[in-house]
Amino acid sequence: MKTFKEHVACCDECYDHIIEAAEYQGRKVKLGKVQRGGKKKFQVYVKNPKTGNVKKVSFGDTTGLSIKTKDPARRKSFRARHNCDNPGPRHKARYWSCRKW
Repeated sequence: MKTFKEHVACCDECYDHIIEAAEYQGRKVKLGKVQRGGKKKFQVYVKNPKTGNVKKVSFGDTTGLSIKTKDPARRKSFRARHNCDNPGPRHKARYWSCRKW
């Protein structure tokens, strides 16, 4: 597994964010960047801290329903149902789903 570091600007003035890039099944991918696609609605590539392998985490609904994050009651219910106060490790879908909300 090859790992690359790349500086990416979040705005015009700063270049302090570092997004790591790695290889996943022979392709160069960015780690920690949520994108649409995969078998579910969203996917993200992360590195498993125990094994050091890059893994693809898919999360979200597969039927194409919208998540309606602007409704405070729905947001509160989702965060309670998924225990978003303690989202768990970064290489699990629950972490990324809670972060998206």
